[in-house]
Amino acid sequence: MSPSDPEAATVSRLRAELGAVDSAASQRLRAGLLARAEDELLLDIAYATVDTPVGPYLLAATEAGLVRLCLRSDLFETTLAELSEQISPRIFEAPSRLEAARRQVVEYFEGRRRDFELPLDWRLSHGFGLQVRRALLEVGFGETASYLELAEMSGRPRAARAVGTAMARNPIPLIVPCHRVVRSDGSIGEYGGRPEMKEFLLRHEGALPAGRDRVGC
Repeated sequence: MSPSDPEAATVSRLRAELGAVDSAASQRLRAGLLARAEDELLLDIAYATVDTPVGPYLLAATEAGLVRLCLRSDLFETTLAELSEQISPRIFEAPSRLEAARRQVVEYFEGRRRDFELPLDWRLSHGFGLQVRRALLEVGFGETASYLELAEMSGRPRAARAVGTAMARNPIPLIVPCHRVVRSDGSIGEYGGRPEMKEFLLRHEGALPAGRDRVGC
């Protein structure tokens, strides 16, 4: 071994130790900032992520309840920026505040949960969109409804197109189960640009038509 080898090993070890210290310090600083924000009532939105078989989800909640769920990791930053503009810039990553929501999502994908029991903050839903999304909660696990049927459930039987818009803009997918809304011909339609995720969720719930390997998009 050359004289420089022990020195290189020592430098490498010290860097690793410093990295661990920095990481621990960063975690302590984050925890301290979060506690201070809560103490001083500076935290309006808490967010966290949860891993699922179809990729990570972003969850965000206010004191009133879950306000946003984002299905696409490439849109997490955009979603947080939108929440900052729509509700408040006082946003912190606070997994402990979303423990129940994260646990229930995991239980759903593990097949141990059929219904979510979470308070919801509806402030990002308005007018007919809010009416439709509330009606959608009546479509249970393993069931589907067409856009036309959901329009009828919402009291506007001719508003199937508006129902489609309300589903596309649903701020709390999965929990407010827009994946259970399909076309009248049985095809699943779009799902935030990820129809394969919609198909996965419907298969998970046993809601696909019998005898068919795949519901068309």
